[in-house]
Amino acid sequence: MTTESAASQTTPKLKRETQSKMYRRALETLPGGTNSNFRAWGDDTIYVDRGEGGMVWDLDGNEYVDLRMGYGPVILGHGDERVDDYVNERMRKGVSFSLTSEDELRAMELVKELTGWVDQARMTVSGTEATMHAMRIARAYTGRDKIVKFEGQYHGVHDYALISVAPDNMAELGDADAPVGLAWGRGIPDAVADTIIPARYNDIDALRRMFEVRGEEIAAIIVEPVLGNAQGIMPKPGFHKAMRALTEEFGILLIFDEVKTGFRFAKGGAAEFFGITPDLATYAKAMGNGYPAAAFGGRAEVMSVLPDKVSHGGTYAGNRVAAAAAVKTLSIIKDTNALEVIHATGLRVQDGLREILNPTGLPYRFTGHPSMFGIMFTDVEASEYR
Repeated sequence: MTTESAASQTTPKLKRETQSKMYRRALETLPGGTNSNFRAWGDDTIYVDRGEGGMVWDLDGNEYVDLRMGYGPVILGHGDERVDDYVNERMRKGVSFSLTSEDELRAMELVKELTGWVDQARMTVSGTEATMHAMRIARAYTGRDKIVKFEGQYHGVHDYALISVAPDNMAELGDADAPVGLAWGRGIPDAVADTIIPARYNDIDALRRMFEVRGEEIAAIIVEPVLGNAQGIMPKPGFHKAMRALTEEFGILLIFDEVKTGFRFAKGGAAEFFGITPDLATYAKAMGNGYPAAAFGGRAEVMSVLPDKVSHGGTYAGNRVAAAAAVKTLSIIKDTNALEVIHATGLRVQDGLREILNPTGLPYRFTGHPSMFGIMFTDVEASEYR
């Protein structure tokens, strides 16, 4: 039996009638038929009906095991009654006041408690806004304009983040020793792109050379502790520690973008997992179990530029729905073995994939952390985006 014929017997043909109609309807109103470029899959675009636990169903009733969980936010599963019931209870008192509630204070107290190093934090509504504000704070605190980011790392969809993320051709990134700042899509002014200095992940020697030449221009390095959009490539042993020492030597702030890793790798996120204390960090995704909750925070000295010296606001920042979701989700992560279960489940999935792949003789490697891993079909260990 060929692989193709075997697959045809085990993989049911998906029903598409209702979704095909929805796709044609959506194209009349939504560019690409969706509210995000990352969901626009042409004729294969999925239109979801509902989710429960680790499963989702589309409008045609096709059932899927959800390995993405909304790109990471739904850490406790779809429709977790503990979170949803608490949010429903709190929102009945009102949702958005543009005034401060105890819910948002408690949420940020939990961020402090779980991380152990964050002194002060503020809520916002997305990971994009969190990294945007963290970059602004770093520039204000240091009085410098440049931000270093690593190739292939994703920090949201504001202009300052969309540099050297996902080129159509790797050659567009330029020489390995002198990477080019490549805008991801049109509409990003050159003046904005010029404030971002691209670097190659896991190359501490190249960072030192850069700092020796341009250190007085650089406000901060922003880093995903692992390459979340590149199969979860991990740092080389000692890389984060060496980078932390290097930033301190040159008076450059270290921003850990923990939108993906926060409250997932460990209760204190990747900072706890790798044993690193950054100056600033950003959080989102797992902190709200699918509700639009996000935050940025850091050392008190750095955060002291708020509220008088740096602009930060937001009509929906700290709204009761998001704040209540964060309170309940973070409390569950703090008080239960949820992360241990997630990590063990990731290892079980890897074991199952090994049983399938080993007989094929294909070369492969797992990358990342059990809670956020990828698989590469190669004998070569990847250490950076290129």
